[in-house]
Amino acid sequence: MTSTSTTTAAPTSPALRDSAPLLWLALGTFATGTESFMISPLLPSLAADLSVNVAVAGQLVTAFAFTYAISSPLLSAATAGVARRKLLIFAMAAFALANFIASMATGYWQLMGARVLLACAAGLYVPSASALAGALVSPARRGTALAIVNGGTSIAIVLGVPLGAIIGHGFGWRMTFVGVGVLASIATIGLVAGLRRGVGAGLPAATMRERMGVVQHPPVLSALLITTIWATGAYAVYTYLAPYLAFATGIEGPHLSLVLLAWGLAAGGGLFIGGAVSDRFGARSLMIPAILLLALAFLSLSVSATFLSQTTALVPVLLAVLVWGLAGWAFFPAQQARLMQIAGLKVAPIALSLNASFMYLGFSLGAALGSFTLSRGSVSSLGWVGALCEILALLLIFATVGRPKPAAVSSCV
Repeated sequence: MTSTSTTTAAPTSPALRDSAPLLWLALGTFATGTESFMISPLLPSLAADLSVNVAVAGQLVTAFAFTYAISSPLLSAATAGVARRKLLIFAMAAFALANFIASMATGYWQLMGARVLLACAAGLYVPSASALAGALVSPARRGTALAIVNGGTSIAIVLGVPLGAIIGHGFGWRMTFVGVGVLASIATIGLVAGLRRGVGAGLPAATMRERMGVVQHPPVLSALLITTIWATGAYAVYTYLAPYLAFATGIEGPHLSLVLLAWGLAAGGGLFIGGAVSDRFGARSLMIPAILLLALAFLSLSVSATFLSQTTALVPVLLAVLVWGLAGWAFFPAQQARLMQIAGLKVAPIALSLNASFMYLGFSLGAALGSFTLSRGSVSSLGWVGALCEILALLLIFATVGRPKPAAVSSCV
């Protein structure tokens, strides 16, 4: 006699069942994160192909980041009544399509238009994915769910950017857009299959009035401005890292991908260390040394490019890039933790969404500032500019230290 119990498959655990849709959401944030960072290392080849100079090509970064910063809160508020599942599938499908359009662009302005579409789709997808992540699991697992979904962006920094650079240098910049388009298409299929119908029904979305109410709280606004200034300094240098490395050290092509991989691994370590240290010792205890080290790293980049030969500059430049990745991205989780503490748990999701918008605003300002620096000087000046921005951020942090702990923002804003 055969027992049927021995042939019956064990039921899937709730944790495993809940994790599957989170992984599809994370694949989407991996695609959008790769898109956000991948184009900068490819600017020299892209500029040559489109018959523009590198500073003009850099405006493709400015346009993407600025559009993301502005469109994300506007589109999120405007689509508050749309079912989350339908909205995510639409946003990721539009993101995939825009990548394929970008890969076929025959001129600068066509690519610019595609980048604007990409930013709108990414700016709609990311906050919606984060919001839905918390609704997919039990309250006890919401922190883990958010970490999984937002981890897609972290992995993009660590692996997506160097892989994009390797593909771009090996097969041309158009193939990087094709690659991200394929990833986004897979994510779209996964969302269709992995998100049950009606998931997130009734999930509230913040209105523009609520968002503006959070921004108008002075301690929150000062924290958001710190994010913007930090991001401005970082992207003034990062956007034009490829021409800087070629000038200062002679590193180009495939070797640039190795530098970006090292930078990405350092950034990944910084994200991990930043979260752990800020949890144990407090956010501000990490923010100040992280920004100070970042400023010193940027100063080192300009000093090396100005006073050292390419051979002599190689080691100090590579060390500065590693410190930049580690310190620069250790700041980010600490800043998020501080922002959540200032705003209060009730409006923390709104504050974190605004933090992303203010970060992308800084990215756009940094890319524009880097372009201005190149038009008036040389790539060797980028480190001075980045360091100045980080010093301003540090001064603003010092200005807020020691103040009485502000009251949490009311949810009725």
